Amino acid sequence: MSLLKKPFIRSKEDVQAVEADQYIDLGQLNFDEENPLGGKGMIKIAEIYRYEDLNPVVQPAYSGNIVLIDYSAIANDELTLKRITNELKAVARDTNGDVAAIGHNLIIVAPNGLKIDRHKIKGGFA
Repeated sequence: MSLLKKPFIRSKEDVQAVEADQYIDLGQLNFDEENPLGGKGMIKIAEIYRYEDLNPVVQPAYSGNIVLIDYSAIANDELTLKRITNELKAVARDTNGDVAAIGHNLIIVAPNGLKIDRHKIKGGFA
């Protein structure tokens, strides 16, 4: 009986000690594997402070990513906001995607294959 128990017993030398001060920064991990759920794009978040900020913001949309744009800084400048929305509509036409405003300070640009539902999902009161 004692012969069966010995292979399952670990000595103190076999167990490695883990220090309490060891941490893994999950933000530094990079996985090159494809998403197991089949998704290939990312959701990019951007802020616009002027019209000239638009070019680097729309580049991820051409790569197939969803871009969520915060335009709070220029929400009161109607001319700049109109120019930006016209440019984003052109990006949506170019990529065969979709563009929609969310609330009073967000615009979302979706790539080809994704459409934005304009109907809000509202929760009920319990």
